[in-house]
Amino acid sequence: MPQFDDFEIKMLDILQRDGRKPVSELAEQIGLSTTPCARRFEALQNAGIIKGFAAVLSRRAVGLMVEVFIQVRLVSHSDGSPESFIAAVQRMDEVSSCWTMTGDHDFLLHVMVPSVDELNAFVMHRLMRLAGVRDVHTQLVLQNIKGPGHVPLSHLRR
Repeated sequence: MPQFDDFEIKMLDILQRDGRKPVSELAEQIGLSTTPCARRFEALQNAGIIKGFAAVLSRRAVGLMVEVFIQVRLVSHSDGSPESFIAAVQRMDEVSSCWTMTGDHDFLLHVMVPSVDELNAFVMHRLMRLAGVRDVHTQLVLQNIKGPGHVPLSHLRR
């Protein structure tokens, strides 16, 4: 596991909550001068620890009223189905995240669409028609309590 000092841990924690914070303010908050703070910031980016910055959008404000998690099981893992499925999912704008999973299902998809009718069309006419898909299990999100979240950092302070 990489080693981080207190300055870097504080920096990562602050940046997860406000990625637009100027380096001068960041330096002041973590207790460094601007130049060393900027160097550490750049080193964290170059090391791939800070992967990027993005705006967090309200799905409802852009008309995506239905949020679901969809578990997908494939027929086989030995016929190229997983690779084909992954390639297809990467082209689907409705799928915001996709994970491979252990257990009864092979993949977990996080999907957002404007309506239940759009969800039906997505599942029945696109997802279920992908080669190798055996079955899907859809779970409607009623309320998002927490997330999308930050990466926990408390284990680095031990």
